[in-house]
Amino acid sequence: MPRKKSKSAKSSAGSKGKGKGHPDDIVPMVLTSATQELFGCRADEDVTGESPYKLLKKDDIIRDFKTRAKVSDFSPVKQIVLDYPEDELLLVFDRDLIYGQSFYLVLTPDAKERILNAVQSPEPETPEVINPEPKPEPKPSLGSEQEMDEESVKETREKLCFKFRVRRKFGAPVCFSDSVTQVTEYIPSDQDRRLSIKLMQRDCGTQAVSRLQSSSAQTQWTLSRNMSTQYTPRELSSEEKDNILQSDSMKDFCKSVTPRMLYALQQEGIMNVFFDDWKALGTAAKDVDWSGKDFKGLKLHKAFSDQHDTKDKKTSSVNWHPTIYGVIAVALTEKRQEQESTTFGSEDSLILFYSFSDPSNAQLLLECPDDIFAFEFCPSDPNIIVGGCKNGQVVLWDISAHVTHLQGTQPVKKVSVNTDTYDLYYKKENKTPAVPYCAVSAIDSSHKAPITDVHWLPPTFEVTKTGLPVENKDNISAQIVTCSPDCALMFWDVRVPHRKQNVDQRTPDGVPDTFKHLDHIWKPLFRVSLPKIDTSGVYAPLKFSLANTARTTEAADDGSSKVVPDFRQLRVPSAKTVTALEDVNTKLFIGTELGEMIYTDWKLVKDDAGRLHSAKPLHCFSIHHWLVNTVQLSPFFKDIVLTTGSWNFAIWKEGVMDGPIIESPRFEKWCTAGCWSLSRPAIFFIGKEDGSIEVWNLLENTNEPAQVHTLVTNAKITCIKPWTASPKQHFLAVTDELGMLRVLEIPKALCVPSWNESLRVKKFFESAEERLKDLVRCRELWENEPKKAEEPKKKAVS
Repeated sequence: MPRKKSKSAKSSAGSKGKGKGHPDDIVPMVLTSATQELFGCRADEDVTGESPYKLLKKDDIIRDFKTRAKVSDFSPVKQIVLDYPEDELLLVFDRDLIYGQSFYLVLTPDAKERILNAVQSPEPETPEVINPEPKPEPKPSLGSEQEMDEESVKETREKLCFKFRVRRKFGAPVCFSDSVTQVTEYIPSDQDRRLSIKLMQRDCGTQAVSRLQSSSAQTQWTLSRNMSTQYTPRELSSEEKDNILQSDSMKDFCKSVTPRMLYALQQEGIMNVFFDDWKALGTAAKDVDWSGKDFKGLKLHKAFSDQHDTKDKKTSSVNWHPTIYGVIAVALTEKRQEQESTTFGSEDSLILFYSFSDPSNAQLLLECPDDIFAFEFCPSDPNIIVGGCKNGQVVLWDISAHVTHLQGTQPVKKVSVNTDTYDLYYKKENKTPAVPYCAVSAIDSSHKAPITDVHWLPPTFEVTKTGLPVENKDNISAQIVTCSPDCALMFWDVRVPHRKQNVDQRTPDGVPDTFKHLDHIWKPLFRVSLPKIDTSGVYAPLKFSLANTARTTEAADDGSSKVVPDFRQLRVPSAKTVTALEDVNTKLFIGTELGEMIYTDWKLVKDDAGRLHSAKPLHCFSIHHWLVNTVQLSPFFKDIVLTTGSWNFAIWKEGVMDGPIIESPRFEKWCTAGCWSLSRPAIFFIGKEDGSIEVWNLLENTNEPAQVHTLVTNAKITCIKPWTASPKQHFLAVTDELGMLRVLEIPKALCVPSWNESLRVKKFFESAEERLKDLVRCRELWENEPKKAEEPKKKAVS
């Protein structure tokens, strides 16, 4: 049977056919998905082919006009909607597109009533249109049709519609705001502009970038205060001064204080009023501070800094004066090392002498041809100083003329200053004396890299041009050993050569003529290179230490060493007149820039052709990760050496060539300096890059320090050097990268050795040596185990 159209469709369509027109009381419409969702008329969800009708409230459509204006889908029938007499309009879903669109809006109340009445009383053929599928015929009922109809529930009244609101929204605050929306069409001025237009849809792009904000703030001081600063002295006039001096009050005052002043002067003449009774109490009083509390750690004693000479410089080396109390010398170098100097003329290269009596000013300056990386006082004559320059040259100074000045250094005396001409940068008239260098080595024969370490040979022996130790008849230290990263060690002699060159050299005014025979012509006695053991190449030394010398103790009681030598009268002895020594140890401990420790002999050997050359090192160990900055022999055990570098330190024993007998764990901060205690065999000090100092006691613990002093300085520690001023007074000099020098006082707990400490430390080193041998033996067994396990297999195969 063909499908028939419903009456509603016929009544709405009138006499016009499908897709050719529509009646006057309806208008086809196109509703977007946003409009359908807004009004609850989504196609095939809210309205379907079986239920195509939707009543729209007139107020909702007018609100849509106000919100979206011309964008609204109901804008073509705006006037019709406004003139519609009832509150609800009928919207019909045209699923079959009878009038060309998906929806059509009924424009008159009569048409709405007609369509709705056709739905409530449909003709028998309407179900066929709505549901084209034929319904199955009901089976004949076994009961009474009337009884079933009476028992069925039928709706007899119109349904009620209820709206519910959530209780928590009752009384909720309402926030009204104005919104401005850009429209695409011009809105005439006669429209009501009080209506708020809400934009429902917008096509826009977004770029995901961070927001930039530029802002500034200025803090203003709101509280005003009246303040004044006096920068010139207020002086009375001459008349006012005379009136005060002639006044009766001044005369009465002088009469009242004169007896007390005379009594004080009398006391000062009888006894020393500045004598420190507290220090005179004895050693027991040295262990406590002024509050009576015991102190067992390092204590700041003096801080030295010359603001003029130490600006933008760091300290590279420090040494105490061997004989003058409280005098210490420091070498300063530029912080920027980009420009390698190879010529003279660096006016700012200095060695400063400080004194306990005046920590704020240098007492003596040593002029240098270039930055000094290492220097040392002569053991036989403390007035002679040798230094190693950054350009590889060796320099000599003689400060004999300034010893009296250093011994009698006093604080700057207060002098009367004219306040009218006084300024903030006032300086004393007597400037710091400067000492020029006496001699410098020939640059062609010097090192090709900065000299990083320098030492005097002991006065008990000297060496020949082949490195052979011979007897030193003068018993004066006259030979020097230097090292540099140019892979060489050089031996120098400061005495007049056996064949003196007849050159008339006149020294300039103010320059001592002690070493005028060496100036600019000084050449090394011989040179020691450091070839690598297993591979080609050479080692680059940074620090070294002379090994135990058997004859060093013999010269301790010799009175001739106390006589101040005159180096101008000393001559290099002839090779025919010297006596070779067999009991002198010619070994060296050397630390390299790659963290290696080398044990070698400085004596030159002959090859098959009879030419002299340096022998290869006896042993080499890679213990430190990077630069070795300390190689120091123990003052109590002549075969024990302390080394520091990178993240650890190590203790070595001469004769034990399996490695260090003690090796520290890796630290978080670099070890930049180290030194032994001069009074206790078990104590040594380690400086760190964060400005802290660690005190280690071998008799307590070898895994962690006994004391840690943090923030001794604010920069990396470059050097530390102990000094014994008296049996009851011990100091530790500490320098840093900022050019500051601090002297710390070592407490009694770290100065006075414990009972039988030297013997206990010696036994400790022996036990550490045994542990190292056991470890080496175990390693050999572990390495041989795989070989032993393979031997039975090889025999079985054969």
